[in-house]
Amino acid sequence: MLYYLLYPLRDHIALFNVFRYITFRVAAAMVTSLLVSWLLGPWFIRTLRRLSVGQNIRELGPQAHQVKAGTPTMGGLLILFSTLVPTLVWGDLRNVYVWIVVLVTAAFGAVGFLDDYLKVKRGRNLGLKAWQKLLGQVLAGGAMGLALLVLPTADRFNPDLVFPFFKQLVLHMGYFYIPFVVVVLVGASNAVNLTDGLDGLAIGATAVAAATYAVFTYVAGNRVIAGYLQISYMPGVGEVAVFCGAMVGAGLGFLWYNSHPAEVFMGDVGSLSLGAAIGSVAVIAKQEILLVLVGGLFVLEALSVIIQVASFKLTKKRVFRMAPLHHHFELSGWAEPKVIVRFWILSILFALLSLSTLKLR
Repeated sequence: MLYYLLYPLRDHIALFNVFRYITFRVAAAMVTSLLVSWLLGPWFIRTLRRLSVGQNIRELGPQAHQVKAGTPTMGGLLILFSTLVPTLVWGDLRNVYVWIVVLVTAAFGAVGFLDDYLKVKRGRNLGLKAWQKLLGQVLAGGAMGLALLVLPTADRFNPDLVFPFFKQLVLHMGYFYIPFVVVVLVGASNAVNLTDGLDGLAIGATAVAAATYAVFTYVAGNRVIAGYLQISYMPGVGEVAVFCGAMVGAGLGFLWYNSHPAEVFMGDVGSLSLGAAIGSVAVIAKQEILLVLVGGLFVLEALSVIIQVASFKLTKKRVFRMAPLHHHFELSGWAEPKVIVRFWILSILFALLSLSTLKLR
């Protein structure tokens, strides 16, 4: 919004020329979202307590977590507000990709909000039924996939699937790209949801992934850099880096209150929307395959659940002490803060590995 209002005044006030630079607006969005999240945090937590919006801890989880029962939840609403508002303030509102990621994030957040609301209302850790939650996610993901194929822009979105490390390997998907987008968004959303089990774990790893995709989107939207690195050039996609910067700032601001011992939990409204946000940015940046590496921690968490369920159904034996993976290490004797920090380190290593692929083409 500020870009739309102030940049045209550059001929009269030279200082406003700085709004043309995406890097400046990414940094501004990051600082703004951090301050919004950090400053509104105490009021938001008090409001949740006044409304008795407390977390219900599932009985099958680690017994040590029972002391967290009643901790304010649905903090993802603060993350969403702190991400979306600065994005609209500092982003170019004429850019269709910005609106797509904003609307997709909000749609998945709505599904998570309804799930959290039902849990609080019923006083049990039972919200939407699995098929209801999945249906909402599929509809939102399908809407994004369809929107990308019918964009009314001169430079139409390229639905081809590009593979890292292989310059010439391209899969032409056409309208099959729509179900592919659904798989990416639903998978990313639920993977972050599974990771959200320890104080600050999911939001810290999400901030790392968002920072990584801020680089990828900026590079993809820059014709010169994209050409030099031999990656897909996507006109207009660089603007999505502003959204990624806002996600990083909002995540860090929320982490101030979500770090161990957490004063507030993000809930499904946060985890589902953040996962979808990362997935949607990966799609728009044409780095969908690389999402497996950027979100490597989320993949490990999701795989641990899949392996645990499959093993128990087939052999009646468990591979892990408890799934998702972070609970396995908790029950193995690691203190919760140690699990969190070590998993953050893993997420940073995955991010660095993914960024190194920019030169490995």
